[in-house]
Amino acid sequence: MMKRAAVLLSVATVLAGTVAAAPGAQGPAAAAGAGKGVVWQKCATPRYPTLQCASVAVPLDHDRPAGRRISLALTRVPHTAKKSQGPLLVNPGGPGGSGRALAGFIASALPREVAAQYDVIGFDPRGVGRSEPTLDCATGHFEAVRPDSVPHSADDERANLRRAQGFAQGCAAKHGDVLPFIDTVSAAKDLDVVRAALGAPRINYLGYSYGTYLGAVYARLFPQRVRRLVLDSMVDPTGVWYQANLAQDSAFDARHKAFLAWVARHDDRYGLGSDPQEVEDAWYRMRNDLRHAPAGGEVGPSELEDTFLPGGYYNGYWPHLAEAFAAYWRGESKPLVEAYRKFGAVDPAAGNSYSVYTAVQCRDSAWPREWSRWRADMWDTHAKAPFMTWNNAWYNAPCAFWSVPAQTPPDVANEQLPPALLFQATEDAATPYEGALEMHRKLAGSSLVVESGGGNHGIALSGNSCLDAHLVRYLTDGRVPRSAQGPVDASCPAQPEPTPTPATRAVVGANVGGATLHGLLGFRP
Repeated sequence: MMKRAAVLLSVATVLAGTVAAAPGAQGPAAAAGAGKGVVWQKCATPRYPTLQCASVAVPLDHDRPAGRRISLALTRVPHTAKKSQGPLLVNPGGPGGSGRALAGFIASALPREVAAQYDVIGFDPRGVGRSEPTLDCATGHFEAVRPDSVPHSADDERANLRRAQGFAQGCAAKHGDVLPFIDTVSAAKDLDVVRAALGAPRINYLGYSYGTYLGAVYARLFPQRVRRLVLDSMVDPTGVWYQANLAQDSAFDARHKAFLAWVARHDDRYGLGSDPQEVEDAWYRMRNDLRHAPAGGEVGPSELEDTFLPGGYYNGYWPHLAEAFAAYWRGESKPLVEAYRKFGAVDPAAGNSYSVYTAVQCRDSAWPREWSRWRADMWDTHAKAPFMTWNNAWYNAPCAFWSVPAQTPPDVANEQLPPALLFQATEDAATPYEGALEMHRKLAGSSLVVESGGGNHGIALSGNSCLDAHLVRYLTDGRVPRSAQGPVDASCPAQPEPTPTPATRAVVGANVGGATLHGLLGFRP
């Protein structure tokens, strides 16, 4: 669920360069980092002049704290207020997402007087980015043109199965010594080593997407170490991970239809028809045409899906995608190729993100080992939700061949936490709304703030002042909204839909903060 496209890496680069223990048990994790401290060094950039960097050693196997150690890469924007509220650890999701660039963004996006009270700390989880060792299982896994994701023939299916099995085998061959320890529980225990190394009795935590699950697992393992907990765009903790991906398929299809309906509403600009069904038919005709004649020799059906998937995460990309879509039917393939390179083409560095993504998902929980089960489930879902079902299946298919046995996911139910603040858009495709309700039920005393009618993934600090007011209030003094009416404690209206803009301006548009945040969060949470 995590893929770094070139546009996302470029945003992160700009920011960085200009920028199952029992609940309550300390266990070996805290002891592993006790008293070790963190040595911070300046790594300032023009955008973030106070940014600092460091690394923290953690046990590879937390059950053997005296054994082999690995390192986590950290960044920090230190507090400037006289009184600090402690560390605020931030995570962009993934699994496989690098969080080093997120610290600077969060510190700059919060009101100055609030950010001044926290040491905002980003980190690369184990295996990711500048943490060591880093995983990279196979080069060129996403090179264009890939087989059609929808297996129209046995040959199509065999070709995709070979890719998935080859990736799993490559990972086992290159990283077999660490794969048993690349999982969410181990990553959560790492956070407590970081906490101890920071000398903090408790941490504050802000996690987006997969980061919500990581935060919930940490809170389950170490509830007394949680001071404040913010979860934005929540993973369904009961669906980890096979069922969660099936739920995504339906939600992404609905979000894709929302994009096509938006294109229809702007027929005067795009000329693809004013009826959403007419526009949808045109999109699937384009997909079929690309099966026989990939645009520019680069964009076949699978690459087309990769290109339009980001629109399911953030509607700020809709104008650019619509321009490429319309240009294709005017006989111009270049804009579609450019859109693919911007949104869908995988940067070489994304091999690390995808490798960690796969390692975590395949290790965290059981996946079907019989391909006949996958085939039946995917065709059944595809019949109702054709946009991304098979593409998502192949993205996760290495788990059918994974070399490391699966764990049993922990139950994140928790009655020992201070009030947690939860954010969720009702039409979010990557982490559907039902998962937020489940997380809300699991975390006793939590407060759920909903963006009603919103479909973006990752909504706090992305331009919605109503949502941000709740976040600021919580980080200031711990207050959360409460309602006796149903599961939702507060509701904020969604931000306005984007308006058609020239493709050269469409990625940023009017909401610079939203585009920046979504560039850091990436695709496939």
